[in-house]
Amino acid sequence: MSLVPRSLFSRLVLVLLTGLIIAQLLSFAIHMHERSELLSQSSGMQSAQRIADIVRLLETLSPEERRRIVQVLSAPPLTISLDQAPLVEGEGDPEKGARGALFGAMLRRFLGDSRPVVVAVAEGAPIVPGAMRGFKGSEMHRAWMPPMAAGPFSGQAGFSFLAQVRLQDGSLVTFDSRLAQETASWPYRLLLSLAVLLAAVVAVSLVAVRWATRPLNALADAAGQLGKDINRPPLPEKGPQEVRRAAQAFNTMQARLIGYIRERTALLAAMSHDLKTPITRLRLRSELLEDPQQRAKFVKDLDEMEAMVRDTLAFLGGLESGEPVKPVDIMALLESLQADMAEMGGRVEINGASLKPYPGRPQALRRCLTNLLDNAVKYGKSAVVVVGDNDTRLEIRIQDEGPGLPQAELEKVFEPFYRVEGSRSRETGGTGLGLAIAKKIAEDHGGRLSLRNRDRGGLEASLLLPRSRGGLTTAAVAG
Repeated sequence: MSLVPRSLFSRLVLVLLTGLIIAQLLSFAIHMHERSELLSQSSGMQSAQRIADIVRLLETLSPEERRRIVQVLSAPPLTISLDQAPLVEGEGDPEKGARGALFGAMLRRFLGDSRPVVVAVAEGAPIVPGAMRGFKGSEMHRAWMPPMAAGPFSGQAGFSFLAQVRLQDGSLVTFDSRLAQETASWPYRLLLSLAVLLAAVVAVSLVAVRWATRPLNALADAAGQLGKDINRPPLPEKGPQEVRRAAQAFNTMQARLIGYIRERTALLAAMSHDLKTPITRLRLRSELLEDPQQRAKFVKDLDEMEAMVRDTLAFLGGLESGEPVKPVDIMALLESLQADMAEMGGRVEINGASLKPYPGRPQALRRCLTNLLDNAVKYGKSAVVVVGDNDTRLEIRIQDEGPGLPQAELEKVFEPFYRVEGSRSRETGGTGLGLAIAKKIAEDHGGRLSLRNRDRGGLEASLLLPRSRGGLTTAAVAG
């Protein structure tokens, strides 16, 4: 099963949502990176300022007083040590080196003199205050624990700056400054603003895509209705330029089709008149034949020729019948056909009932049912008509007790002029247009006609006529 949506609307929505989500994620990642950089610089600046203030304070104190002050001031996130061995700067992670250089520059600026300052960068917090003793700057990160209680995107919040400043009397003071824990927290306000922005853009996109694809849906509906009603009203030529051009092209196509059908109908009417006239003359001349046997054969050939002309014209002229749609009493129509078949010696049984009249073309439906009953009585000796009806569809099944058809022939018999028998006699194969005409009438009403072999023998023709959208309605034709 394909994961790609089937409708154009769904595909456009999927593309827009994917693009918006990717854009929002990239924007969020960039913002978090910039935010972390700014917070790191801000926190580092505050730490550098505090270290500079403490150095100035310690410069004014005696060694004993310094130790007492250091014990008081040494507390996370800034711990102070007077016993740390000298640090040696070394090469390490380039990112850490850049941070250390920036922190050292800020510290020197706040100190305001040229006293020696050594800065190292590590991750985590020291295990014990004395654990740093004897490490070089490039090795400092090996004696640190992982960041504690750090949230997502908190890489910078886990960095600590180890700064060592030499006082004027030669004493070394080591400062361990860890970034504040609040710098690692989630920016919930930013997430909320991004979520609101994404929801608003998605809502606007849905409206825009629906508005853009609505003309395509109207065009598809019009194309579907064109096969059922060639004289349907033209599409309104309004909207954007592309939509107007598509509507104009569709209306032009419809007008040309109507013109072609009318020309063909006029040609067929002329052919009908021209063919019937010589057939009538031949029929009159056949009456002058003295041999009764030859006269009967001649009349039979003329009847077959006239039937072929009539059926062909009926099939080709079906699109322009001009018959209006009316409510049809299906049960009365079937009973009328039952009486006609009885007069010709055919037996037809009717079961079931129609709930209400069906909106259709009466003569076309009569011809469709007549052709189906003719086949059933001709090949199956009798016919059973089963009527099923509900609010959405009307189903008429015509069953016979004949030999049925091979499975491969069930669809081919609907092709024009196709017959299972090789003979062209009307008593055996007919003209091969009866089922083609019946199927065409069913499709003109938005329905379908199908054949199947019954389990107990015989053939069943199922005529399904929808009452809902897709079938013919009086209101639709009137509009």
